[in-house]
Order: sequence, then structure tokens, then C-alpha cells
Amino acid sequence: MQIPDYGGGSLIDLIGELEHRLTGSSPARLHPHLAELLPEAPTCVLVLFDGLGSRQLAHPAAVPLARNEAFSLDAPFPTTTTVSLASIATGLPPAGHGLLGYQLWIPELDQVVNTIKWTTLWGDPLDYPHDRFLPGPNLWERLRAAGIEPITVQPFNFAGSPLSRVLYRGARFEPIGSTGEIVEATVQLARSPGRLIFTYVPHVDFAAHVFGQDSEEYADAVAVAAAVWDGITAMAPPGTVVVGTADHGHVDFPAERRHEIPRPEHEGRIFYGDGRVMFVRGDGRPLADRLPADWVDLADLEPWWGPGPRAAGFAGRVPDGALVAHDGHLLLHRFSDERLIGNHGGLADAERVVPVLVGARE
Repeated sequence: MQIPDYGGGSLIDLIGELEHRLTGSSPARLHPHLAELLPEAPTCVLVLFDGLGSRQLAHPAAVPLARNEAFSLDAPFPTTTTVSLASIATGLPPAGHGLLGYQLWIPELDQVVNTIKWTTLWGDPLDYPHDRFLPGPNLWERLRAAGIEPITVQPFNFAGSPLSRVLYRGARFEPIGSTGEIVEATVQLARSPGRLIFTYVPHVDFAAHVFGQDSEEYADAVAVAAAVWDGITAMAPPGTVVVGTADHGHVDFPAERRHEIPRPEHEGRIFYGDGRVMFVRGDGRPLADRLPADWVDLADLEPWWGPGPRAAGFAGRVPDGALVAHDGHLLLHRFSDERLIGNHGGLADAERVVPVLVGARE
């Protein structure tokens, strides 16, 4: 495992670099030797391929993507979608924006919250001011203040969802209904200078979770991602830089490497986070002797979320420590979905390292 390089080699720094080029200021920047690999342009398209880590570019269907990989970066910890998307939406590490895990303890609700759906772990909706969860001004608000129009291209069914309200305060939401519309909308919007267009492509993550990386469904999903990239880069107007990246990678876990935490062990403990790094409120150290995992106390875990200043809710949301699953193993609490083949959330290279693809039209 390796803690993300929050000092110039992370997804946060990529966002900061793009913001700095568009506005002249940002909370973070890439290492200079990486920044020089990004062309400058008055309009930027950032394409996020959910779940497509650098290691996955070795797949035969990923050839069009792999040939445009300029360098790689670290996703923030934990390596999961909502954490990374919150870092994109703010330009801050998780410690700074406060969305600390896929499943998150929120003390004012006295609940662990599924931060994809913003429900309880058993699916009940929650009354919560979603659009005030992340600190402000966020990236989209800062861009608007600098005269840059932020637009996100997303599946239409995400419009107005709790997660979209958390992430896209201040951004124009452009709904699309098909793969072809992803390319069409992104290219059309890029024709106006002075914009940052954030296009989200979900296909790879779903296929990896449900079917695994050896499946035909996964190959088809990677092919869709490659076609989207080829379409946008081929048709983007002159003066546009197109940057592709991901929020995390994926690892397949066969059934024999998925380990359930026994029901009696839930007594007096609250489990959340992710199966690769299981957060525990309570004493989780004894469980490490009975599971393929190491116990990490909060004091040692805290730097994994990145440098300060800490978000206002940070102290109330952190666990007492975490069960860090051994390489190739997954932990499941009683509300985990034990059916998923692909998983992520840890700091192994296959989960943490994400590509940066570059395509530019002069």
C-alpha cells in the first residue's frame, strides 16, 4: 500500500492544475514535470471514466485509451467514487471536504449513510441538506466567480438526485440519455470558449462490480468508454484540451476471498467505509486476529485522508480505526453486498493508480 501523493501527484492536483489554468488560482497544483504534459487551452473537457484504473488499460478493448495515457496519478483515500467526485467538486483532499468514505457515519443523523444514494444502509431515505454538505465555495462556484462556465454532462436519471445535489452546486447540469449523446453533448458544449465541461462515463464501474474483469460485459463496457473517448477527441473543436481520468481502479474478488464479519462481532461496534478498508467505531483490534486484515488506529489512519485544514465535520465522522484487508481479500459487514465481484477502496496499486489521458485540438 502507498498513501496517495497529495503534494502534486493526485487527482486533487490535476483538478487544481486545470482550475489554475482557467482562473489563475487554485488550492493545489501538479508536480511541474506532470503539468508540462498538459496542453493549455481556453476550454477544457474533463472526462471521468468511473472505475477505470491505470492497470485496466491493459485490457484489449482499452487500446484507444491506453495510447493516449500521458501519465498516472493517485486517487484519494478511500479509493471510491463519492470520495473522488467530492475531491473533483472541491479541489480538496477528503480531509478538507469531509466526504470520508462510501459508507459514512454522520453523527447529526446518528446513522451510517450510503453516500451514493444518501439513504440508510437498508435503503430508507434521509432528510438532509445535501447541497450544503460540501464546503464552499466549491470548484464550480470558484469557476463562475472567475467568469468560467462549469457544465457537467451526466445520465439524465442523476438530475436532481441527492448525490448530484451534494456534488454539483453551482454547475450547469446537462442530462444525456444514451452513449451517443455523451459525445454529442460534450462536443457541442465545447464549442464555446471559457468553459470547463465535466463528462461522467459510468459503464466500466458497473460492469466491473457486477460481472468482473474477465467477462464479456466488462469488455463491452471498456469498448464503450474507448468509443466515447475517441468520439470526443476526434470531434472536439480547435482550442479545446480533452483530459480523461478515473476515480479509482478495480480488483476482482472471488467468493472465497470475501470474508463476512460474524454477526456477534457487530455488538458494540459500528462498521462503515468499504470492504477493503473497513472503518470501525469501537474496538476493532481483536477482529484483526480472526480476519485477513490489519488494525490501523485513527492516529495512523488520519494522514491517508490528506493534509488539512480539516473539514468542519471531520472529527465527528472518523472511526476509531480501520480493519485494512490484506491484499486480495475483502471484508463484509452485515449490510454489505456480498454478490459484487469487483471492488475497490483500498490503496493497492490496482485500486489507487488512475490514468491521465490527453487529447488536444490545436
